[in-house]
Amino acid sequence: MNQEPNTGAVTLNTIAAARSSAKGHTLRAYTLGKNLKSAFIAAVMTIILTAPVLGLQLKMIGYKVVLEQHWMPVWLAAVAVFVFQLLRPIWLANRSVVKFPSIPELNEHRQKTIILALLVIGLIWPLFASRGAVDIGTLALIYIILGLGLNIVVGYAGLLDLGYVGFYAIGGYSYALLNQHFGLSFWQCLPAAAVMAAVFGFILGFPVLRLRGDYLAIVTLGFGEIIRLLLNNATTITGGPDGISGIPKPTFFGIEFARKASEEGAKTFHQILGIDYSGMHMVVFLYLVALVLVAFTLFVTSRLIRMPVGRAWEALREDETACRSLALNPTKIKLSAFTLGAAIAGLGGAFFAARQGLVNPESFTFIESALILAVVVLGGMGSQLGVVLAAILLTVLPEVARGFDEYRMLIFGLVMVLMMIWRPQGLLPARRPHVELPT
Repeated sequence: MNQEPNTGAVTLNTIAAARSSAKGHTLRAYTLGKNLKSAFIAAVMTIILTAPVLGLQLKMIGYKVVLEQHWMPVWLAAVAVFVFQLLRPIWLANRSVVKFPSIPELNEHRQKTIILALLVIGLIWPLFASRGAVDIGTLALIYIILGLGLNIVVGYAGLLDLGYVGFYAIGGYSYALLNQHFGLSFWQCLPAAAVMAAVFGFILGFPVLRLRGDYLAIVTLGFGEIIRLLLNNATTITGGPDGISGIPKPTFFGIEFARKASEEGAKTFHQILGIDYSGMHMVVFLYLVALVLVAFTLFVTSRLIRMPVGRAWEALREDETACRSLALNPTKIKLSAFTLGAAIAGLGGAFFAARQGLVNPESFTFIESALILAVVVLGGMGSQLGVVLAAILLTVLPEVARGFDEYRMLIFGLVMVLMMIWRPQGLLPARRPHVELPT
């Protein structure tokens, strides 16, 4: 017996499918319109916010100040924001399909091996690199020292410090003033600069003992600006805006790398070896001194985080109340973090003064603190290898993009935004010891 198909049910299913398809098209059209609206609003706000900063620039022509217009960076920023806001919902909806490349996690032993390999590569690298490349490498090593010091305060102790550049400035000016007034050499002033910066870090620790989060950031930001303004206005001591010049370079057991010795009867490096003088000798020597300071800082910080004080920093970062319940004194823990972090910044500041031969307040602005903090955050808070890699990247990338001087900060901001989307915990976040129980 033939069974006729249920035409009524088929018709109802067809109508339901058509309604569902129409509803889906309407929903997609509504979503697309909403995305376009939000992207357009974001682009307009970008134009309003970036036009005074990127579009209008003051320039001195002779004795006259001229207002120049550069609208290309503004339009590029607006287009980038528009495209990002338009595609962002699509990426969120297909997050399981569209994925950024992942970085394999490294255990503590492998991170140590990579750090040692980087130190060895850094030791032999000046033999093959140009003078400009070695000079950029020296700058990267300075930021590694500063990043490792701030990593103690932010990464391990969990204290947001936006005025870290103040300790950096104290170290630089300590070497400059001690050499100018007392004739002390670089190697004599290096520990003195660390001690002086540590004293200021200890003093700063007292006002911030009861502060957390945004309040702590505001106080430390104010401290950094106070140091800069003090250096700018104390003309009789610091030289004011002109700073202090004529700071001598470090020597190797009294052997200078200059063309002529500063003292009669003394011989310089090239005279002792019987070779022609080259300015590359001093550049390489400064690089090697910075590399030694980086190795020393890595050794000290790696030992500290394994000591009871390092465990106390981590306890304070995770939960201050639980830290108190373990009979730990948060006051001493915060003071130790600020003091040790400031001491490392003092080392970096003294070397910076020796490398530049000049220090002035304009070398220690807030943007330096922001850059050092970016090194710690992008590398991974609490990760030494991450700080090293981030410092190298943030130092080398602006030099690579030197041909795009007008767009360097725009590219830098875009890279940071993409980094926060791709890997918000940093390049190589610290792996904390843990135990997994079988289920």
